[in-house]
Amino acid sequence: MLERTPDRAPLRVDTRSPGFDRRHRRRAATLLLLTLLVPGAAQVAAGSRAVGRLALRVWLVLLGMLLALGLLALFSRSALLWLATRSWLLAAAQVVLVALALGWAALFVDAWRLGRPDRLPQRDRRALLVALLVLLLVPGLVGWTGVGVGSARAAMTSLFGTGQAAAAAKGRYNILLLGGDSGASRVGLRPDSIQLASVDADTGRAVLFGFSRETENITFRPGSTMARLLPQGWSCGDECLLNGLYTWGQEHAKLFPAGTKDPGLVATTEAVEALSGLDVQYYVLVDLRGFSSIINAVGGLDITVQRRTPIGGNGSPISGYIEPGAQHLDGYHALWYARSRVGSTNYERMARQRCVVTALVRQLDPRTVLLNFGDIAAASTGLFRTDIPQDALGPLAQVAVKTKQEPITAVNFVPPLIKPWSYDPAVVRSTVAAAIARSEKPASAKPSAKATAAAAGSAAPVPTPTPSASTPAVMTRPGTDPDARTGDLASVCSAE
Repeated sequence: MLERTPDRAPLRVDTRSPGFDRRHRRRAATLLLLTLLVPGAAQVAAGSRAVGRLALRVWLVLLGMLLALGLLALFSRSALLWLATRSWLLAAAQVVLVALALGWAALFVDAWRLGRPDRLPQRDRRALLVALLVLLLVPGLVGWTGVGVGSARAAMTSLFGTGQAAAAAKGRYNILLLGGDSGASRVGLRPDSIQLASVDADTGRAVLFGFSRETENITFRPGSTMARLLPQGWSCGDECLLNGLYTWGQEHAKLFPAGTKDPGLVATTEAVEALSGLDVQYYVLVDLRGFSSIINAVGGLDITVQRRTPIGGNGSPISGYIEPGAQHLDGYHALWYARSRVGSTNYERMARQRCVVTALVRQLDPRTVLLNFGDIAAASTGLFRTDIPQDALGPLAQVAVKTKQEPITAVNFVPPLIKPWSYDPAVVRSTVAAAIARSEKPASAKPSAKATAAAAGSAAPVPTPTPSASTPAVMTRPGTDPDARTGDLASVCSAE
């Protein structure tokens, strides 16, 4: 008979061996890496396959959506912008991003658990925990993006109303830009900055027309509301200035048609339409007091200052100066640079305000907006008022992208071009038409000498002198700043 051999003892793995530690450490790290690259793969390989398969399906759907958005951006930017300005879509995106962040974080924690850190040496357990915390920053970033999308939706909903988008007028969008001050010491709102942006709807080429707040003798278009209310025009000397129309409209609100939401704005808009000869589709009113907050939100503005500009004055002591040269201005200093009155005329202030606006447009690139999105959204609350509806945001955003790639032409209706208190309205309108015609021509097209002479004659420009120590003030009318030298507005500052 054969002797029975004793049963073999079960094979045991020495978990204290260096080889086991190495393999286990590699396995734990691999599970975390798989969760980063393909969420759900760690669960399929070593955990709950049902959870892993669900996560993989969600991941593939999201990748497909991202690919579709990429192709849409490549072939139809207008469609992508339309989607980005849909409030309901932003709400859905916020929910998806927050849910994705929470689910991804849970998968990371589960992958860490599946790695059995309790079977690793203490040093490796600590390293694996640190790796987990670092990787959790990825879903944290996704969640932060979701919060930013929610802030964008809230800001868009509060700022932009509902309604039908206005069509371009003769192929152009004309938007009235007003800078007002809602200070408690002021009776009513008098816009300090009155500009009209006229943008080609196809090319994005823009012309910025600046009107002095001291413009007088305004005759309104026949058939307009203001022509009915003031048939003789807005003409009563120093008491009837362009920026005073807003207050007049608010004080005479009962005279306007029923349902008029902002009579002062109607009065100001119809005045600018009469001056320029253009139809205004939308307006944007900026509270200058809150303007500093959005400048701080984007990290300040880079402006080349040509003239020493005081901080303070007009009833308060001068506390300092913004010196000439390349300056990086925070919100406080940028606001003072745009509003300072001491030693300068309103025309120089217009040039400085134009520099601040131009600098903000140039420096609001996608990277700056992305990195400061939450602050920008928070700063915008209560800062702007506009009648631009949400349905118009897509087309206007597409035009704005083109505008950033084109030079912005600026025309200020101030001395020496015109005298705001004594001017020929036909000269203003012909200058507007000539500036728009020049902006619509391709950059490579060179106008003939005859065409240039004709355009110059229609605009009737006055040569602009270069300021010097002996140059007299351009503005010598009583009641203004006679010591300021603003003959050359281009020398005031640069935002390029």
